[in-house]
Amino acid sequence: MVEPIKVYEHERYRNVYVVELDDGSSRIATLNLAPGRRVYGERLFRYGDKEYREWNPYRSKLGAALLKGIEDLPVKEGDKILYLGAATGTTSSHVSDLVGESGLVYALDVAPRVMRELIAVCETRPNMVPLLNDARKPHEYRYIVELVDGIYADVAQPDQANIVVDNAKFYLKDDGYLLLAIKARSIDVTKEPSEVFKSQIDILKNSGFEIVDVVHLEPFDKDHAMVYARYKRS
Repeated sequence: MVEPIKVYEHERYRNVYVVELDDGSSRIATLNLAPGRRVYGERLFRYGDKEYREWNPYRSKLGAALLKGIEDLPVKEGDKILYLGAATGTTSSHVSDLVGESGLVYALDVAPRVMRELIAVCETRPNMVPLLNDARKPHEYRYIVELVDGIYADVAQPDQANIVVDNAKFYLKDDGYLLLAIKARSIDVTKEPSEVFKSQIDILKNSGFEIVDVVHLEPFDKDHAMVYARYKRS
């Protein structure tokens, strides 16, 4: 446990905190919904009667997008989020912190090998629901997922924009938001990342999404971009 000298809410992003340390450095963090518990080895900070979790931008693309100055963080307390590609729970646990006890995160992944770790994270976070499903088949989890305020997608598949569109048709509210982490090399290694980003964004635009902002994630993640968009149902 690290004792910071000061903790305050970020001037731009709700429920994201800046932690100032005695060595002159600072970190971003979220209020820990499961006090005393780490998810990926992150540092815990105690300040007053509250505990905060360091949000490592080298481990979380959303954390990197915040440090790269993305236009807004649309995730707010009480939101329901469909998280595609939750893996072992690194970023999805921070999203869990952001939505709080009144929110809900449907944490979906297709890989059984990561599901055990994800389930362990969800067991300490009552607002996280683990789902072992294929994001390419959104109809298969209609039995549990309801309309959501936002979709977060980090599926690293060649057809990731189409996967997002298919899920949005089923689950995303009108004017709901999308945060899509695009990994260019997972889509087409023969093209420049800028070409790949444009092709994926064009798919979104042609499917009812209005692009709000796009930020490139270097130096935290090479050949990655984060897209923030809003969905307009036809």
